[in-house]
Amino acid sequence: MFEQQSEKQKEKEAPLATRIRPATFHEFVGQEHLIGKGRVLRKAIEAGQLPSVILWGPPGSGKTTLAYIIANTTDSHFSPISAVSAGVNDLRRIVEEAKGRRKMNQQRTILFIDEIHRFNKAQQDAILPFVEDGTVTLIGATTENPSFEVTSPLLSRCQVLTLNPLNEDELRVIILRAIKDRVLGLGALNVELDTEALTHLITMSNNDARIALNGSPDDTT
Repeated sequence: MFEQQSEKQKEKEAPLATRIRPATFHEFVGQEHLIGKGRVLRKAIEAGQLPSVILWGPPGSGKTTLAYIIANTTDSHFSPISAVSAGVNDLRRIVEEAKGRRKMNQQRTILFIDEIHRFNKAQQDAILPFVEDGTVTLIGATTENPSFEVTSPLLSRCQVLTLNPLNEDELRVIILRAIKDRVLGLGALNVELDTEALTHLITMSNNDARIALNGSPDDTT
């Protein structure tokens, strides 16, 4: 019970962008060229036929959110790490847990590596055999061209998916949804955002949904 209360408290205190993170393709905004209804990638994910992928795109374009949605849609265990702080020992732990999970209940493990371009060659080589044999399905996220930042052997076992910057209309949908959401967003605060303020948020966001949301009037009373 105390763990559930702690999780709920964390959820309330999390930044707005984290609180309202979409959990399904239906809620996701943008990247229609990749996961729009009827697209090959979306069909493959919904059928549980997920290859390892590298998500390449600018900040705030939905890379992490898309990884979460893929895990939810495929009923996979989600093991996220950041290449900034994780090391080989973290990778070994996740691999061992993935082996046990697959043996016990046949559940797939998605290893999500944020900023994968920050992993050195030795770290990338450490996960290669387990991506190759299917122990984990890799989803890497990067803002840098993976052709230069990801080793050739690892890159050859992944599909590179390019995400586009969010446009003004997509950012407008995301911001207004956050303002109206009474459970996880700002709806309970009765926030009002005029056209000029909304345009300012979109402009200052630099096409980054995270900046647009965390720059919203979250402290408005």
